[in-house]
Amino acid sequence: MEFTLLGWPEDGHRLRLDHEQFAYAGKFVMTSTGKAVIGDDGVVAAAAFDADRTDPNTLCVRYVTVRRDRQGDRLGSRLLRFVRDRATERDFERVSIGVNNPFSYQAAYRAGFCFSGAESGMAELDLIWPGDRSTERYQAGLDLFRERDLSPEEESFLASKADTDPPSVLDGWAEQPSGRTARSG
Repeated sequence: MEFTLLGWPEDGHRLRLDHEQFAYAGKFVMTSTGKAVIGDDGVVAAAAFDADRTDPNTLCVRYVTVRRDRQGDRLGSRLLRFVRDRATERDFERVSIGVNNPFSYQAAYRAGFCFSGAESGMAELDLIWPGDRSTERYQAGLDLFRERDLSPEEESFLASKADTDPPSVLDGWAEQPSGRTARSG
């Protein structure tokens, strides 16, 4: 696995992803966002980001997508952690992301994000780093998802998280379940 920062928003980078393999593929062609990817014989995960429109000290992750055959491998969490680390190197004080499902919520929590207490956009919960990672705050976000019309998989997932603490934060973006270390670009 290779983690690569393709560029910041001002670099005008385009990324073409297969729309049959990646959700939000069309959003990555736009040149107004920075891009980061995980590659493993081709792109397996991608993120798009830019500075928050109202707070130049906050980097906003606009989209994260993982190739359909690699979902569940925690690549989204690891890529978010990678982007978060690159943002702090560039002196951003905060990083935010809006998520619209409990699986993305959990992935962002694994990357060190936490529920801000706010909702925005198209039924998105706002997650931030750094912030309050208390169990109460974590469960408050999950409770908002529980109020929605959910798939059986989402209902089962949320039931398994009732009264639990937030997941542990990844030690680093390059950690892999097998214990191998990823290369960075």
